[in-house]
Amino acid sequence: MQIILLERIAKLGQMGDVVDVKPGYARNFLLAKGKAMNATIQNLEAFKSKKSELETRNLETKSEAEAVSVKLEGKIFIIIRQASDAGSLYGSVSTRDAAEIATEAGFTLDRGQISLKRPIKELGIHEIKISLHPEVETTFSLNVARSREEAELQAKGRSVQELAAEAEVEAEFEISELFDNIEAAAFDENDPITNSVESEDKE
Repeated sequence: MQIILLERIAKLGQMGDVVDVKPGYARNFLLAKGKAMNATIQNLEAFKSKKSELETRNLETKSEAEAVSVKLEGKIFIIIRQASDAGSLYGSVSTRDAAEIATEAGFTLDRGQISLKRPIKELGIHEIKISLHPEVETTFSLNVARSREEAELQAKGRSVQELAAEAEVEAEFEISELFDNIEAAAFDENDPITNSVESEDKE
């Protein structure tokens, strides 16, 4: 199916290009979202007469998107989720979650502008790609943690796995110390010299 692009579409073409696409993709996305129109003779003539208007509007929206991009680039938003000790989430973080957290921070985004190869299912800091305009992309990060304190540690470069390993080493050290104290106490009780000295002290 042939269509005329009304804006730049990644991997497809620039504004004004006539391209072949699958009918379903054209009807359900490109035509439905106003990103293209059918490549009829009438539409080609109409596009020519409106081209300068469309280009002006495109430049305006591009400038707005670039201004937002400067503010959004490199931002880190914290999302609190429940997860296992190994760092696996009970559930996942989706494009909807990413859009909502950015919107709460004052950036108007919808989930269609956010690109995730797959839902986030692990604790940690994840980089998210955003399409603010067909010609403007930026990124921000999601710091997915079980608490604000954990998020702060992750922001300093500490992973959940490292924190868990440290906690395990600390627990083993405490257990080892406890056993050492128990052994020392048992040795004192069974030591005849120690007991003899203690008996003399009592006398």
